[in-house]
Amino acid sequence: MENDPRLSLRLHFSHGLTFGRGKADLLQFIHEDGSISAAGRRMKMSYRRAWALVEEMNAHFSAPVVDSSRGGAKGGGAVLTPLGHKVLTDYRALEDLLRKAPQLASLRAAMADMADGK
Repeated sequence: MENDPRLSLRLHFSHGLTFGRGKADLLQFIHEDGSISAAGRRMKMSYRRAWALVEEMNAHFSAPVVDSSRGGAKGGGAVLTPLGHKVLTDYRALEDLLRKAPQLASLRAAMADMADGK
């Protein structure tokens, strides 16, 4: 629908980490691609930036969210840890809750009323 808002959930934790759609997408793409560099390419960011975001998340959560291995003859790779899967799942669930919230439907209806000149 044309009056559907684009949802952008950003969580600001007191210890300094901001976690939003960008970091969630990075985790999703690491999970799908098995690679920090490939995930970064999908997001049109440098490997250095993607790696910095992974390091930031790993440092702020109680345990790493991404486990990576260096490249070599067989190449490197990255996987989400069990905590990484939980963080991603919990974040996506929060997004879904917001999308389904009755308050969002109410706001949507109010916008439609304004658009209709009511």
